[in-house]
Amino acid sequence: MATQNNGKTSIAQRWNNYEPSKSTLVWACAMTAVATMVVGFSWGGWVTGGTSRTLASTAGDVSRGELAALICVERFNAAADSRARLVELKALDGTYRQRQFIEAGGWATMPGDTSATRRAAEGCAVALAA
Repeated sequence: MATQNNGKTSIAQRWNNYEPSKSTLVWACAMTAVATMVVGFSWGGWVTGGTSRTLASTAGDVSRGELAALICVERFNAAADSRARLVELKALDGTYRQRQFIEAGGWATMPGDTSATRRAAEGCAVALAA
């Protein structure tokens, strides 16, 4: 239907009269799906299953290390000579030597393990030296 303005149809009329083909609808749906995925993975925070497993594993390792460090600090403070040992620990220069001191003392060795956990020993040394 033509309007009074020079034989042109209005946008609303063109919209009502539009009948897309099946291929146009299929391509529109496909492009919408692709655009949704691009936005979701780029800005929406979506991750793949492999990435989520890696993140969960890393978070678990960090949490276990923090818990082991707290246990180490408690074991260190519960020792009879903890004040003298703390002075020795603070006298050492560098976190590497402090970590070795904690490992050698056995405070960072968790029950059931045969050796100290590095993350636990580092966290324990940093907490005690602070």
